[in-house]
Amino acid sequence: MLKSPSVLMVLSQLGRRSEVKLARPLHQMVKMMSKQVQARRLEGIEKNPWVEFVQLASENEAVNLGQGFPDFPPPEFSTEAFKQAVSGDFMLNQYTRGFGYPPLVKILAQFFGKLLERDLDPLKNVLVTVGAYGALFYAFQALVDEGDEVILIEPYFDCYKPMTKMAGGCPVFVPLHPPPAHDGQLMSSGDWQLDPAELASKFTPRTKAIVINSPNNPLGKVYSRAELELIADLCKKHDVLCFSDEVYQWLVYDEEKHISIAILPGMWERTLTIGSAGKTFSVTGWKVGWVLGPDHLLKHLRTVHQNCVYHCPTQAQEAVSSSFERELRFFGQPDSYFVQLQKDVQKMRDHMVNSLLTVGMRPIIPQGTYFLMADISTFKKMMPHLPGSEGEAYDSRFVKWMIKNKGLVAIPVSVFCGSEHKKHFDHYIRFCFMKNDSTFEAMDDKLQQWKKELEP
Repeated sequence: MLKSPSVLMVLSQLGRRSEVKLARPLHQMVKMMSKQVQARRLEGIEKNPWVEFVQLASENEAVNLGQGFPDFPPPEFSTEAFKQAVSGDFMLNQYTRGFGYPPLVKILAQFFGKLLERDLDPLKNVLVTVGAYGALFYAFQALVDEGDEVILIEPYFDCYKPMTKMAGGCPVFVPLHPPPAHDGQLMSSGDWQLDPAELASKFTPRTKAIVINSPNNPLGKVYSRAELELIADLCKKHDVLCFSDEVYQWLVYDEEKHISIAILPGMWERTLTIGSAGKTFSVTGWKVGWVLGPDHLLKHLRTVHQNCVYHCPTQAQEAVSSSFERELRFFGQPDSYFVQLQKDVQKMRDHMVNSLLTVGMRPIIPQGTYFLMADISTFKKMMPHLPGSEGEAYDSRFVKWMIKNKGLVAIPVSVFCGSEHKKHFDHYIRFCFMKNDSTFEAMDDKLQQWKKELEP
């Protein structure tokens, strides 16, 4: 019988072998350790624009008008509800129902049943997710298969493309088109339109879904009933699903009305309607989202959910539930938070529009969301050769220049487009105006200094 080597001898030998390996370059070690590490579904989606621009903003201590989050407190009734959830019933520290805290799915069914004009079953027609991001991820993973085409309307929120590709799908892009420029007149996001023939041409036998985002981030467009009917008719004709991202539905301005595509005839059966407590109650860090839809679609999202996160934080769900109960009592009344929020944020929008005009940018007035796009064509003509990497879009180079030289952060709109159409969007940048007074004061100081530098 062979004797086992002593533990010390084995460790000693392992140590000597490790020293030999460490003497080799790291890239050789990795090559020896494994074949390709990452799954193929991650190829081409590694780069994230937020990481790059947030880091650049931090390094230059710039005024952050790029990231989409409020920098002021949420409504007091929401934060008080969270405090109560933490300090009250000790069972809220434990698991709840995996597909959604029962009081939350119940109030969501009641609240959105009114808006979607149908009775919603809280157990079958509502799924609570880790933010709207989670709802979107489930939709793609559950319903998009290898080789399926998914139509994305440009400019689109940037996660739609990588989520399509991670599911094995093929993104198909169709742009919104701006109208001809009018001298001296600011454009509205509502002026940007789909070409009906162009949109129809994107639907093929391989089309599985179309993603719509109304109000749209980054443009701020609110789709009209006629535009939604155009999309709905094509979905029904080609038997296509609709993922409807409606997280900004309470932020609609100038008497515009948000319409959910799911209320149109024949669309409930093929639509997932996605919402977010982060955008609804200005609590983006709580990461509570939901998806509403027919059971024959949601059952597949529940399968992904139970094999992914399984369960969302109970206390945050309780706080959101309490907040919606409060809003249901004040539904449509002047004391409703949604009514007050819309008025307050519209003032923020108007402030930013007027401020950006002082340096020669041309804001596109958004009908909704807390973002606006600004046309920087004037600067592209004045400074056409800004530094940047080879092939980098002009708007990206401009934003980096602006962060470093003017202390203001925005996001280049070309990151919200497919490669084919980037050139059509490379003279726009996106700003977030969901900011407090001190942020606006800092922005105005930077812009006034910029204006002086531009004066002859």
